[in-house]
Amino acid sequence: MKDKLKTFIKRLTSLVLTPLRRHYRKRNGIVSVQPRHELPNDAWLGEVSQMLREGKPYAIYVKGYSMRPFIEHTRDRVFLEKRDTYHVGDAVLAQIAPGHYVLHRIIEKEGDRLTLQGDGNVRGVEHCREQDVSGVVTQYIRPRRTIPADDPRLVRRIRLWRRLRPVRRYLLFIYKAIV
Repeated sequence: MKDKLKTFIKRLTSLVLTPLRRHYRKRNGIVSVQPRHELPNDAWLGEVSQMLREGKPYAIYVKGYSMRPFIEHTRDRVFLEKRDTYHVGDAVLAQIAPGHYVLHRIIEKEGDRLTLQGDGNVRGVEHCREQDVSGVVTQYIRPRRTIPADDPRLVRRIRLWRRLRPVRRYLLFIYKAIV
């Protein structure tokens, strides 16, 4: 009985969400099928970090799902630049342990201590200092458009998403079903 219910729910969900998936893919593009070489993050993010510290901006493809729904795995790129100050709500590339980098959003700032969390994470947080931050996202580069990080619509969505933290798990479930 339990298996039949699960199967029924999966079929119903698929039936309801198929038109939403089509609309999403039409609007945002699909993941590129072009072959590309991937390196482990610790192998090349150290070099990217060094370039950013020298003041050279850099664009990287994002790997991982921790920044969903704002940044999608292998579809989106982010343009990073070095900044002197960081604010709550900024997405930053930071070193949280030797050789371990994350691209997460600042959710809390106390002096020079920062608390980071991915938009797609329900619980886990990371801690670092301001001097461990290599750069901040200034543009989100999607297949058909580029969105500045200070775009008022995007900033409103990010603020709303942060407030929805208690129900984020359910919203992410729906989002994953659509994408």
